Amino acid sequence: MGKIHILPEHVANKIAAGEVVERPASVVKELLENSIDAGSTRIRIQVEAGGKKLIQVTDNGCGMVRDDALLAFERHATSKINNADDLLSVSTLGFRGEALPSIASVSRLRLETRSPEEAAGTLIEINGGKMFRVEEAGLPGGTSITVRDLFFNTPARKKFLKAEATELSHIASLVTHYALAHPDKHFELHSATNAVLVAPPVADYSARIYQVFGKEVLDQLLSLAVLQPLERTGLPQPPPWRREAKEETSKDPGELRLHGFISKPEIQKLNRNSIYVFVNGRLVRDRLIQHALTEAYRNVIPPSVFPVVLLFLELPSGEVDVNVHPSKTEVRFRQQSLLHDFVRDSVRAALVKARPVPQFVTEMTARPTATPSLTPGSRSTVDIAAWRAAYAPAAPPGFALQAPVLPAITERLQFGGDGISVEANAAVALARAPDPVFPGNGCAPPIQEEPDAVSDLAPSLSSLKCLGQIRESFILAVDQQGLWIIDQHVAHERVLFEILLKQRAAQRVESQRLLMPLVLELTPAQQAVFPEISQELAQNGFEAEPFGARSIVVKLAPAGIESHQVEHLLHELIDQVAREEQAINLQQLRARIAASIACHAAIKVNMPLDQNKMEWLLTELAKTDCPISCPHGRPVVLRYSIKDIQKAFKRI
Repeated sequence: MGKIHILPEHVANKIAAGEVVERPASVVKELLENSIDAGSTRIRIQVEAGGKKLIQVTDNGCGMVRDDALLAFERHATSKINNADDLLSVSTLGFRGEALPSIASVSRLRLETRSPEEAAGTLIEINGGKMFRVEEAGLPGGTSITVRDLFFNTPARKKFLKAEATELSHIASLVTHYALAHPDKHFELHSATNAVLVAPPVADYSARIYQVFGKEVLDQLLSLAVLQPLERTGLPQPPPWRREAKEETSKDPGELRLHGFISKPEIQKLNRNSIYVFVNGRLVRDRLIQHALTEAYRNVIPPSVFPVVLLFLELPSGEVDVNVHPSKTEVRFRQQSLLHDFVRDSVRAALVKARPVPQFVTEMTARPTATPSLTPGSRSTVDIAAWRAAYAPAAPPGFALQAPVLPAITERLQFGGDGISVEANAAVALARAPDPVFPGNGCAPPIQEEPDAVSDLAPSLSSLKCLGQIRESFILAVDQQGLWIIDQHVAHERVLFEILLKQRAAQRVESQRLLMPLVLELTPAQQAVFPEISQELAQNGFEAEPFGARSIVVKLAPAGIESHQVEHLLHELIDQVAREEQAINLQQLRARIAASIACHAAIKVNMPLDQNKMEWLLTELAKTDCPISCPHGRPVVLRYSIKDIQKAFKRI
């Protein structure tokens, strides 16, 4: 007897659902795209328990007649395409005909729809892929789909869902993306407790950004609009199955259009969550475009941080293949090199035209190097020739670039033991490390050192003789073991980090009242996360509470944090938690809060220190549990041993 057999329909549907429905946000995406394709001008999304219990999407689109409503739940049933040729020029967001039957197979689904062609609407209920109820009903025009108990019949999938706040954050980000892409439509997102996003129609994209993110974010962005004729030269041959399709090369090839907004170099994010790219109105995650953006910002921002980008790429539908991924989040371009260079050069040109703050300084050296400059620079304009040289794909031998420098700001900080206050200029161009990981007591893995380095480090630090500072950023010291270089910022960061953890354990974190309460606007994704960490924030010296629909007011902040740093600090903490793919771990959350507070309160680079302060810092560093690395994993000290010095002078 043969081993191959046909799978039952319900099993095949669940397999298809595994490809299309990854999490509640996947359901919202499919239903939201259907609403947009239906010509809706008003879309309302209601969720409960992060979408696990309830997802309801209601629109005022064209609706469906009874026969179409029944047929929509058959596999590969769609109104968007008719034959294989249509796959070469898909112009709608949905077209595969898999979404509704896949969602219905793993949930309890209720469809209510009415087309203007009919006097009565149609109500359909499906449980786990089985038709349960079909009847006429008096309904308004449009469609409403309610999805309850997602994955109720596939517990193995359900247990892999994340915390409710995480799932709601994904949904909020998704709805925010499509609200930004369609400023002429009305979007609403409601959770069980509050309205996460309400975005009425506005005139243009800039008004939508102002509406969703606020004036401060809009002021930090640069507008971009580029149009270029599309050339057909050098096109690869289509695969054999497409060669019988209609040939379009004889027609007008069309145009490439790129418009949207990009951030100034001083605006830096810790992840790519603020990069929104739409291709013909479709939200995509495309590596080609991501790489083009990285190249456009190369040498403008540190490599470990990311810009804020909202870009819309429009090109003939025949130039992009959207049928390469079940969830339609990936695309493939026919002319990849052309698209890559077009995006890179367009973004680069917009930055040059705006003459951003960072400047480039070139120098000739014996070998290629890249040395970060730690000296505050002036607000001079950018030399275009140097800019173009900075973007060269491969720098010629002997050519080097210094990292961009930012204008100085005034930082005020207090040294713990003696209460001394220092006013000094500090550069803000500090490269952010990847997300901190705090195993055990919060100490990052040690840097590679000689076997006896760690055990001898604490007594050595306390006995060092300070010689001075290098560029007022690194402390230079010596002892019998050799020459030591200490990064003053991360050294003080390690000291403050361990102090904060001890104060939190004893519930004695010091706070300071702000002179004026600070009102912060949160994005929809941040609104979903804030309630989860508000209690721990209160235990770490913050007093923050909801203030209106999408804002919080901050009255208290940890001691040592300046008022102008509080906003950035809170946004940074909330964004870190929003990126988590699992339930919030309290110990890790405490460590991250302490690390962020310590980083903002610590001594900065480009800050002159006298002999007493340098000695105080090294003494305090020697008292810490992990003096060799900061809370983010960066090294604190480097030692040039006597043996290394003797080798350099050819004595051994």
